[in-house]
Amino acid sequence: MQKTCLTCRETLANAVSHQNPALVALLGLCPLLAVSTTVATGFGLGIATTVTMVLSSVVISSIRQLIPGDIRLPVFVLTIASIVTFVEFLLRAYRFEFYQSAGLFIPLIVTNCVILARIESVAYRQQINLAAWDAFSMGFGFSLVLIILGSIREILGFGTLFTGAELLFGQTAVDWKLTIPGFNQGFLLAILPPGAFFGLALLIAIKNSLGKSGVSSQKKRPLQPSASSDQQTVPAE
Repeated sequence: MQKTCLTCRETLANAVSHQNPALVALLGLCPLLAVSTTVATGFGLGIATTVTMVLSSVVISSIRQLIPGDIRLPVFVLTIASIVTFVEFLLRAYRFEFYQSAGLFIPLIVTNCVILARIESVAYRQQINLAAWDAFSMGFGFSLVLIILGSIREILGFGTLFTGAELLFGQTAVDWKLTIPGFNQGFLLAILPPGAFFGLALLIAIKNSLGKSGVSSQKKRPLQPSASSDQQTVPAE
């Protein structure tokens, strides 16, 4: 049980840092750069992507022994497309305004390489519980980048935070909008496509810098002598 919990924590930590699909693998950049203009749109797309990843991984893992190896990729794509259609119908029924603001990027989740890569490398080879947790972890890491990038672009571009949250969370989120002092005029480049590239490059640079500092601190840490090294071997007379 402890080993399983440790594996789950390591999987989640790797999905956020060392194996982050957006900052390390650089997968799914098209929706990441296009939709992350606000926190609300980034969060909504992240939730839709995570739900699709988890459900697709569960389905593929449950029937993986029935899928022939030579047609596995068409089966993967068909499964992902079916689940994306289900998610799209839910958004159109209950969050139609958000569905309109997200545009074509909800149906384009089918082409997100993050989902197909995790299904191929994990869900097709692991049990259901491990596949589901891996999909959730990767979706969480991808959503985290969407939210952070959306926050940066919304603050710089609009001078606000949580703009349009009511489209995703209902009318109770109308009062969530915050106005950031000092950013009233806004910075147009931040909400344009070049601003998305600059913001993503900044996040990648910060992530790499933190990773290097962590590695250097581990190298500078003095080695602790082991218990066996303190014992001296007495030569036989």
